[in-house]
This record gives sequence, C-alpha cells and structure tokens, in this order.
Amino acid sequence: MATTTQVHIRSVRDEPADGDGFRVLVDRIWPRGVSKEAAALDEWLKDVGPSNDLRQWFGHDPEKFEEFAKRYEQELADNDEWRTLQQLVAEHGRVTLLFGAKDREHNQAVVLRDLLTR
Repeated sequence: MATTTQVHIRSVRDEPADGDGFRVLVDRIWPRGVSKEAAALDEWLKDVGPSNDLRQWFGHDPEKFEEFAKRYEQELADNDEWRTLQQLVAEHGRVTLLFGAKDREHNQAVVLRDLLTR
C-alpha cells in the first residue's frame, strides 16, 4: 500500500506545528535573526537552494518567478541534495520545506514543493 506524500511549505520564522512532519530548511544561507532552536529543523539541505547567481538574478521579483522556476529546475537536474530531498520525502511521507524569504508565494520552496508533488 502506497503512503500519501504530503509536502508543505512554511516560513522558518513560523512557529513549528504538530503536523509539520519532517522539517527541512531549503535555503543556501541561514536566515537572519533565526536561532537553530527556533527553527526546529530535522535537516538543512543548503545545497538544494538556488545558486548564488540565480538567487541574485531573481532578487525575489515576482515578475521573474516563472523564469526563475525554469532555471532552478535545470540547476536541480545535477544536484545531489535534490536527490536527497526526494529520498527524504519518500521516507517520511509528510515533509515541510522551510524558507527564509519574506515573499511566501515566490521562493524556491514553492518550486521544490511543486516539483515534488508533480
């Protein structure tokens, strides 16, 4: 019997919730002003985050988000931590991807969730 995979996204600044399951930070850089204790992480996959070049090009501009998602997906094709994330989702079933960006709708966690649940 297959288990249902659930992938959620939340800001690393949100209070941890009982239903979060396995909590994974998917930012390359540790979020400012967040302690390791407050983040309540199970895993930090910093290298699954977008490259510095892509992150700087995107600059969290909503108008660039569609192109950002395409470029980011291309980056993930050769990314070992992307495969690690896929395995964590398969193992745990319920995973919450944590991000540090202020924009909750235009960030790498949104792209990762969409790829993982496709």
